[in-house]
Amino acid sequence: MPHPNEKKRVTKTSLYSWVLYKSIPLQLIVVGIIVVTVAMRVVPLEMQKRIINQAIGMKDLPALWRYCALYIGAVTLAGILKFAINLMQVHIGERALKVIRERLYEHLLSLPVQFYRRTSPGNVISYLITEFIPVATFIGQAVAVPAVNVLTFLAMAGYMIHLNPTIGLISIAIYPLELAVLPRIQKYFRRANRRRIKHTQRLSGLVGEAVSGVHEVHANASIPLEKQRFAKVLDKLYKATVLQNGIKFGIKFVNNFFMSLGPFVLFLIGGYYAIQGQFDVGAIVAFLSAYEKLYDPWKELMEFWQVYQDSSVRYGQIMRAFDHAPEFRQFTEGREPYHLDNDIEIRNLTFVVGGNIRLLDNVSLKVKGGEHVALVGFSGSGKSTLALCVAQLYKYSGGSVLLGGREVSELTKQDISYNLGMVAQHPFIFDGTVKENLLYSCRSLAMQGGSCPGGDEPSLDDLIKITQQVGLFTDVLAFALRSRLDPEGDHAALKTAILDSRKEFQEGEAGMYADVAEYIEFFDTDSYSRYMTVAENIAFGAANVEQFDQEHLHGHPRFQAFLEDHGLMAHLTVLGETLARVVTDELGPEPTHEDFLGCPIPEAEYGDYQKVANRLDSGEPLSEDERALILKLAMGFTPGIHKQAELDKGFANRVVRSRRDFMEQVNADYPDAFTFFNPDEYMDALNIQDNILFGRVRTDAQGAEDEINHRIMQALIMQGALEPVAEMGMNFEVGSMGDRLSGGQRQKVALARTFLKVPPVLILDEATAALDNKSQARVQNILTTNWKGKSTVLAVIHRLDMLPYYDKVVVLKAGRIVEQGGYQDLLDQKGALYTLVHGKED
Repeated sequence: MPHPNEKKRVTKTSLYSWVLYKSIPLQLIVVGIIVVTVAMRVVPLEMQKRIINQAIGMKDLPALWRYCALYIGAVTLAGILKFAINLMQVHIGERALKVIRERLYEHLLSLPVQFYRRTSPGNVISYLITEFIPVATFIGQAVAVPAVNVLTFLAMAGYMIHLNPTIGLISIAIYPLELAVLPRIQKYFRRANRRRIKHTQRLSGLVGEAVSGVHEVHANASIPLEKQRFAKVLDKLYKATVLQNGIKFGIKFVNNFFMSLGPFVLFLIGGYYAIQGQFDVGAIVAFLSAYEKLYDPWKELMEFWQVYQDSSVRYGQIMRAFDHAPEFRQFTEGREPYHLDNDIEIRNLTFVVGGNIRLLDNVSLKVKGGEHVALVGFSGSGKSTLALCVAQLYKYSGGSVLLGGREVSELTKQDISYNLGMVAQHPFIFDGTVKENLLYSCRSLAMQGGSCPGGDEPSLDDLIKITQQVGLFTDVLAFALRSRLDPEGDHAALKTAILDSRKEFQEGEAGMYADVAEYIEFFDTDSYSRYMTVAENIAFGAANVEQFDQEHLHGHPRFQAFLEDHGLMAHLTVLGETLARVVTDELGPEPTHEDFLGCPIPEAEYGDYQKVANRLDSGEPLSEDERALILKLAMGFTPGIHKQAELDKGFANRVVRSRRDFMEQVNADYPDAFTFFNPDEYMDALNIQDNILFGRVRTDAQGAEDEINHRIMQALIMQGALEPVAEMGMNFEVGSMGDRLSGGQRQKVALARTFLKVPPVLILDEATAALDNKSQARVQNILTTNWKGKSTVLAVIHRLDMLPYYDKVVVLKAGRIVEQGGYQDLLDQKGALYTLVHGKED
């Protein structure tokens, strides 16, 4: 039978409902362990009394050993059981939290797109991850902590009454008084905590807003204004935090005061009884120990109460923040997902935001199955909004959108997934590999019972084909060519194929790749390579260990000595100083990210080099670390790429002459530290492209890299090695939100993953805006050749020269369709489209 929490929306579940969620048997086991633990806590008290009264008092050595053994055994067992209880508490709490987070995450993803336009991602992350931590603690402790502490309190109280009913009852009578005082103070603490959390969240939002809008702050010179806003909220947070901590310390004072009353009663009344001979010393010691332990459960219950208050506040805030119903049902129930015809009919469609702003106003449109329709209009005309309504990303305010005769607003997300695909102008790329992103739509469809034409998991051939169609394959190949083979992997066949390809390229202008030979600077022992760093030119190889790589070689004492011995150090120092001065002068105090393209100074180290350049200009001597930075900069200088300084020919000749000595010295002192360039061997330290070319591409030749990659692809095909290399490219990690991809590459990935799905209806919202003309033409050719008459395409177009390829052009203005028809027909009418195309009315 399903748990009630599984039948209702997660934001409607109470905190208490998770305490016994699928954990009743485990909670019963915990209670059983607690009973034994409490018994083990009473045993040491009785042993203390007997050790003093019977063993020590009677000078009975066997009794001493026996009672001490029982004492330490009970203490040890109680500790082990307490460890088990704590572990089970964590297990129960974290398991429930795992389910809550999964359910809430699923709910969050189902919320309307508009919800996320007014909700900060930082707040969502904070709520889902950080704010839930006390909730898990409470759920885990909800049964165990009250049970163990109430039972312990009763056991200790009972034992104290057993020792002396009068003193025991008087001591216990203190706690009802404390119970009457503390909850009142706790109420004020809870209110103060709410205020502190509210002000903390406001401060976090204010900081996030200011950081995101820092350009606006600078543009308006509004730092004083932002400081004032920040200070107001900060002052409120300061007062709320001070008040909360003041109440917390007050609670501790009350606790400590009442805790001290117990020993006071014992010493006063118990001392009187002891003097009268009615209370022995062993009983006093046992009673005092019992009273101390009587306070422990009380203290833990107070701490648990604070955990409860904190977690209940947080849980309530989180669930209220996300207590919104999804606009559309996620899954079909009691039927299979629809496989719909791909005709679209829009009737009097209206979309209103902000209460009365009509982004769409009574829009009507019919699109036949397989027809390709372009939506155009000036900015703000509603064309993207119309596409998003058809794609069920927006819930329209009025009218109707029929897909295959079914109302879109009544379809489930599962139905939409079966029948529609969409590519946005700014598509989202997920962290992972290119392949994982390409398969995203197909894998999602497979989890819902459907499948792409190529199966649940399209083959590598399918991926290569689709990436070639959208122009992504050359990028995938480039990713692979810039990567290295795993030295531990079994790549013998691929290495042989690469070496065979190398031989073809090494023939240069006499070989089959003569047309690209001029774009390659081949590795030559007797020549300085302008497309290798100074360090690579000296070593004429690549490092295999970290201490000799580009980041660390300059700091190696033996290498520095080598530079001095061969007369290279002085020139490198001058080169490094020149580069530091020239680059920092050119880029200025605040260079942009794009300024570092072709720059010898890494962006992350620019600030350090600014300081070095200032010291050089002032004539101050450089520190040892600063001299190391200068040497590092010179060692990374690549004259073919870095144009900030000229390469001295005399220096270049000295570098070439020093190579043999460097190789001999390294082989003698540090075997296997370097892989030196050898035309007959594959070098694991180099990437695939450098291994194939046995050289570097001359980047000053426009279009050279694309042409060379094309020739490399031909060479790999001839050697039967294209697929394993392509697979390496498919496994390229794209980074968080695809930040290692360009805007065009992200759009190509999005197009390819949707094309793999081959949806009956395809929505394109300026899906080629970031592509170059050649790539746009390629994508449009695919749509026209392979999709027309088969899949319905509704495309928001930004490039008006693509309109002749569409069956119908729909022109929108101010949320209304002002004209629609064939491209040439509309131009002939010299109406709205004519104005868009020519920029004026005739």
